[in-house]
Amino acid sequence: MQFNTRVRYGLRAMMELALNTKTGKPLYQKDIAKNQIISNKYLDQIIAALKAAGLINNSGGKKSGYILSRKPEEIRIYDIFRAFEPELSIVGCLSNNLECERNNSCAGQDFYYGLNKILIEYMHQHTLKNLSDNQIQKDQTAHH
Repeated sequence: MQFNTRVRYGLRAMMELALNTKTGKPLYQKDIAKNQIISNKYLDQIIAALKAAGLINNSGGKKSGYILSRKPEEIRIYDIFRAFEPELSIVGCLSNNLECERNNSCAGQDFYYGLNKILIEYMHQHTLKNLSDNQIQKDQTAHH
């Protein structure tokens, strides 16, 4: 299982915004792109999905920067994942819109369900603040 680039870049963009919250100033898309090494064109799609999910807001007009819609400690990693994916299903048979003929007789499905549940819970337990605090520690370690 791998997260696609939209999820990974969305997480990086959100971390950049979380790290910027202490300044109280909005962050421009070009700065997010530069700092996170994401193409500005691709970041357009990421920003649109994050806005649609209600995770970020424009701080003003069209040429304004972006801010988080909530405090970093109120944004779960799963919220960011869901901005790009409908639901986590590590195998197709766990998807709500797929009917499996072995639905009630497959021990493998029980295993996958349990693993899927653990992954979702893990993403619920971790917030954007946890991630940004970890990034600050890594940056400090790298500079020593």
